[in-house]
Amino acid sequence: MNAPDLPSMRHLQPEFEALKKRFPAGFESSLTLPCLRRIQEVRGFVAEQDIDWLVEYIGVPRVQIEEVLTFYTQFRRQPIGRWHLQTCRNVSCSMRGAEGLIDHLCRRLGVKVGETTDDGRFTLSVVECLGSCGTAPVVMVNDAYHENMDAAKLDALLQELK
Repeated sequence: MNAPDLPSMRHLQPEFEALKKRFPAGFESSLTLPCLRRIQEVRGFVAEQDIDWLVEYIGVPRVQIEEVLTFYTQFRRQPIGRWHLQTCRNVSCSMRGAEGLIDHLCRRLGVKVGETTDDGRFTLSVVECLGSCGTAPVVMVNDAYHENMDAAKLDALLQELK
């Protein structure tokens, strides 16, 4: 389902052409991951129309792009809030209280995991691992790690983000 009100990402084509020159002929499918990453940087998520355009531009089956989007959890198919809070709940973080932090964030923000606040400021996600086990529990806000978190530190962080 295309969203006609979304701008096209075709303006990125010159960038993608420069990237294409870095790959040998016949390896155009290797552009899938970097093109999707760049589209998400610009739009904030990957829309259906972006997938349609990439299928045409790269010349790969749609399923190949869908596979990349579903395998890599950093890709989003829907818009998210201004602040994307990702809480790790892998073993190290869970052992150090991540589940309590997730519950705390749900209460403070008034959302469930996977939801965005009504004002569009915060989206709460739970991820399997942020790779910072030695400083657990970890919360990632957009691209910044916040380590050794507890409820008081989360409250202070949320206050800074308002």
